[in-house]
Amino acid sequence: MGFAKGEVVLEVGYGPDCDDELRTQIKGIVGTEFLEGATTDVVDAVLLWFREDDGDLVDELMDAMTYLSETGPIWVLTPKMGRDGHVEPSDIQDAAPTCGLSQTSNIAVAKDWTATRLVARKGGKR
Repeated sequence: MGFAKGEVVLEVGYGPDCDDELRTQIKGIVGTEFLEGATTDVVDAVLLWFREDDGDLVDELMDAMTYLSETGPIWVLTPKMGRDGHVEPSDIQDAAPTCGLSQTSNIAVAKDWTATRLVARKGGKR
């Protein structure tokens, strides 16, 4: 997923259904604990655990961008197809441009979770 030692990661939407093995692996790479909820720190990346019934994805993305560095990614983690809370990929594709984000990759990161990487669109592209 491209994490590096020393990066500050904000985690949003963590719940009992999230993949703790994936979280442990990422924490092991960055070497820091995740920030949660309300923070005033600028972060290098955001992990956004998002399920179908979690509300408005655009709102969640806009909130996440508040703390994100200009070059940092937002990783939207959603349940895989056939799992409770599955989010259609088209929902993410539709929400991203509204927030000024572009989708760069979509990967299976855990048994039950898929990750979609979103980054700020480059200037001049509309």
